[in-house]
Amino acid sequence: MAKYKRILLKLSGEALMGDQDYGIDNNRVIQYCEEIKAIAEQGIEVAVVIGGGNIYRGMQAANSIDRVQGDHMGMLATMINGLALQSGMEAIGMKTRLLSAIKMEQIAEPFIRRRAVRHLEKGRIVIFGAGTGNPYFTTDTAASLRAIEIEADVILKGTRVDGIYTADPEKDATATKFDTLSFADVISKNLNVMDMTAFTLCQENNVPIIVFDMNRPGNLQRVIKGERVGTLVEL
Repeated sequence: MAKYKRILLKLSGEALMGDQDYGIDNNRVIQYCEEIKAIAEQGIEVAVVIGGGNIYRGMQAANSIDRVQGDHMGMLATMINGLALQSGMEAIGMKTRLLSAIKMEQIAEPFIRRRAVRHLEKGRIVIFGAGTGNPYFTTDTAASLRAIEIEADVILKGTRVDGIYTADPEKDATATKFDTLSFADVISKNLNVMDMTAFTLCQENNVPIIVFDMNRPGNLQRVIKGERVGTLVEL
């Protein structure tokens, strides 16, 4: 029995690189699409926000690019990833809609809240691209905002780490994992879950966050069932 009816899945752009240094690993895309399909077939309504770091971050060394211009480039990178994810999902028989926060009529629908909700109600996978459409806001903030707008039950932040730790477990072998945390705990312990704007939006609107390892097959399914996977952050 699923614990959640409507979810927002947040994926980092870097996750799509697989073992590559940049770009999109098709095998990883298909893996994620299969995971999403498995829960969608159970009647779970799924929305996705994906970052663009696999495409854009390598350019950040170019000092001639100012912040606003760079953020617009990042929004375009999220659309490239959104298109890749959409193609992967449709290749395995899922119905999808890609919605953009900036106008790109030829390749995506504009983001309209009621339309997004209707797509979800009809069983379509909704991919939100181009962040919030504004510079200075991360895709974490876009995920929080969209989750609140569509009244998602939870934000599932799929990473390559199996939860929130006292320190970076890839750098500190003594780091210990938290099973559950309150929003206040995260702030007091100065833990890196999301940027503060995104995190505060979730706290103020009582949207729980689960950080889990998306690369482990079946984990998404286990999270949906309410099993103890990753780290749960709630009030």
